[in-house]
Amino acid sequence: MSEAQLQEAVGRLKNSGVRITPQRHAVLEYLLNAEIHPTADDIYKALEGKFPNMSVATVYNNLRVFREIGLVRELTYGDSSSRFDCNTSDHYHVICDSCGKIVDFHYPRLDEVESLAQKVTGFDVSHHRMELYGTCENCKKATQH
Repeated sequence: MSEAQLQEAVGRLKNSGVRITPQRHAVLEYLLNAEIHPTADDIYKALEGKFPNMSVATVYNNLRVFREIGLVRELTYGDSSSRFDCNTSDHYHVICDSCGKIVDFHYPRLDEVESLAQKVTGFDVSHHRMELYGTCENCKKATQH
């Protein structure tokens, strides 16, 4: 993550009338630097040492603000906790069945699938989400020993 990306995100927040508190800045910076797609709890645990008075609710509230402005995408998977993705460009995800790790996978958008689904079902299709599942390299190595 570059300093420019952080400044651009802070600028978008300010332009939307959002105050930049130290906690909000820290949550945003953590998300932009995250190699994983963290849960709110992951973010809270990573920042609680630096911000002992911050609650999980503060993290959730900041994530909601970021989502509404379009800085993050919320990824929901059934009953498990939502995960958050700062990469809002079009991309897909590969998810490990063993450990739950989520990795970005770039592939051209499947617009033809959306238009075919519209024709076949009569739906007005707004978007789609593709996920691939398997076993990540670390989990494969762990089972080989």
